Amino acid sequence: MRQILLSATALAALAGAAHGQVETAAATDVITVIGLNGDADAIAGSADLLTAEDLAVHDYADVTRLLRTVAGVNIQEEDGYGLRPNIGMRGTGLDRSEKITLMEDGVLISPAPYAAPAAYYFPHAGRMAGVEVIKGAAGVRYGPRSQGGSLNLLSTPVPEDLSGRVTVWAGDENTRRTHAHIGGMTDAGDGLRIGGLIEGFFDSADGFKVIDGMSDASTGYDIEDYVGKLRVELDAGGLTHMFELKGQYSDELSNETYLGLTDADFAADPFRRYAASQLDQMDAEHSEWSLRYRTEFSNGVELSAVAYTTTFARDWFKLDRVDPDGAGAASSASISSILSDPTGNAAAFAIIQGGAGLVSADDAVLIKHNNRDYAAEGVQLELAGEAAFGDASHGWRVGLRVHQDEMDRFQWRENFRMDNGQLVLTSVDAPGSDSNRIETAEAVAIFVQDEIAFGRWVVTPGLRYEQIELRREDYGRNDPTRTGASLTVRENTVEAFVPGLGVRYDLDANWTLFGGVHRGFAPPAPGSTTQEAEDATNWEFGTRFRDEMFSVEAIGFFNAYQNLIGTCTNSTGGGCAIGDQFDGGKVDVFGLELTGDADLAAIAGIDGIELPVRLAYTWTDAEFQTGFNSGFGPWGNVQAGDALPYIPEHQMFASLGLDAGRFGGEVSLSWVDEVRTVAGQGTIPAAESVDAHTVLDASAWYAVSELVRARISVRNLSDEIYTVARRPAGLRPGAPRAVLFGLSVDF
Repeated sequence: MRQILLSATALAALAGAAHGQVETAAATDVITVIGLNGDADAIAGSADLLTAEDLAVHDYADVTRLLRTVAGVNIQEEDGYGLRPNIGMRGTGLDRSEKITLMEDGVLISPAPYAAPAAYYFPHAGRMAGVEVIKGAAGVRYGPRSQGGSLNLLSTPVPEDLSGRVTVWAGDENTRRTHAHIGGMTDAGDGLRIGGLIEGFFDSADGFKVIDGMSDASTGYDIEDYVGKLRVELDAGGLTHMFELKGQYSDELSNETYLGLTDADFAADPFRRYAASQLDQMDAEHSEWSLRYRTEFSNGVELSAVAYTTTFARDWFKLDRVDPDGAGAASSASISSILSDPTGNAAAFAIIQGGAGLVSADDAVLIKHNNRDYAAEGVQLELAGEAAFGDASHGWRVGLRVHQDEMDRFQWRENFRMDNGQLVLTSVDAPGSDSNRIETAEAVAIFVQDEIAFGRWVVTPGLRYEQIELRREDYGRNDPTRTGASLTVRENTVEAFVPGLGVRYDLDANWTLFGGVHRGFAPPAPGSTTQEAEDATNWEFGTRFRDEMFSVEAIGFFNAYQNLIGTCTNSTGGGCAIGDQFDGGKVDVFGLELTGDADLAAIAGIDGIELPVRLAYTWTDAEFQTGFNSGFGPWGNVQAGDALPYIPEHQMFASLGLDAGRFGGEVSLSWVDEVRTVAGQGTIPAAESVDAHTVLDASAWYAVSELVRARISVRNLSDEIYTVARRPAGLRPGAPRAVLFGLSVDF
């Protein structure tokens, strides 16, 4: 029914366009909500803004492919679709994007941003109207994590005039994607304007992997995402008051696994999936409600506020351990250890493969309900204004956020027999018998910032204060009803001042110098009593040139960690108590970011077309400064000078586009250097390496009319076969070539 209704909407829009009955859509300006005001160059530091026009070039639904265009952003692919991206900035850890501040419309959007920041939920990039990336001293304003940077995704704004768009894609892997929205504002008289937006994003694919003996089984996903906005603007008392209520709900069902391949099996067939992963599936729901208010007083002071609440519930039912004897979890082996040594774990590995004729013991295959519920809520207030003292102008901001969040972890296993390639249920453990705890955080954050401009100088000092109370209540594995008979409680309180200073100097109308220093900070996990907060001193210095035809930016950065934190998760490969933290001591991260944009047609004096080119290059050197032995798998036995895992030394993005008015397109190239998967130095051992790879994407469009555009998008144009990771367990492939055909209609 959903697809029928959307198809009918698209056909109706096409019919209206063909008969000239549809008005031209009003421009829907992307309204940034965290201070860039559409001009990243205005920041006294490093910032990038991807506009709606940038996102429309390829119309990616995968945020990792979008962020390849930004220097200084590190990405580890996992599933090929970007469903749970691993994003870091300037050498931070990447696992589940937990080391960056992640927002949607300025609201913290990780499932539990303080208590459990690992982003098993990520806003779907396919419905976004823009992306802001903030690094350097400007990032202290957002928090709570300031050592790498902040990522803010901008949802579709309410347009001024009644208008909308329907975009439909279909192609390889039985991909079906629809994005539709309609909205606008109307004048109700007496200073009252009312409007809103209704939006739906639907995305599904059958996947590109094949499960042994189950060629028709889906390894893909099915996503539904709905957004509604109600906006009221009222002129009263000499002021204009803006209220906007936003509601969002999404549902995801993805047949994804943590189980990768051995090196030998990857070489033979990189898109194979072992039989033991046949039941692995993520079932997740997310919701958000927010109420935003904004007004500007007669003296120019602007007040903005937002109250928000988010929920996220997920059960990732996936292969966890294998016990050939069926004696129980205590005698079993983790899937990461089995795949790292398939010869030494031959019996368990044979069960994972599930070949013909193999019948295992009962309870040999342990599949866990990775069941968790998250909730977060809070209120943000901000006052901003301008003032002049002497020869200097001041653009000041003061903000307050009161926030609380929690993660409820209630997990257990179901146990199976492998029987001729099929899993047969043999027993079910008691609910909560694997993990049964609640982690909570309550936080108050205050920031002040002043942009001081005098002559050619802009100096931006800022200070953030965080007061965080963390708590872990562990009910134990034998108390599923949570009577508290075995309850243990661990509490921790953290206070931090996070200062920052950004400086910009305009040499002339084209050249700018900028730099800054700020404290990098991330709180520890709830109940952590021995691990410190993550702490660093971060520096950057850069220059940029802008004119009408091209621009160049170069930034050097240095992050000096006093203490780097590693957090044990299943996605890092396990081998430790999930949720525990590990101190990594002093780490130095040096880097260089180079970005260039130009219009070759304008440079060559060619009229009537545009030939945009872009280059983004990042060099990163991240090394431990002290030696230690860690129970955290990606670190292990660390020596001073060891490089951090999963941080490529070199990475580059390049693109060449064409806009001829009636048609256009772009070819883009992404190259990532080899990375090590375990801390070390020198030549990377083959079993600890992910090879360098180059991926080409291409897109083209043709304007059938002013309102109708035909599209084609090709992922991995050269059909490159490449590896992206050795975690959570075994080698994982990048996505193969896929061709999608699309049609977009404005009305």
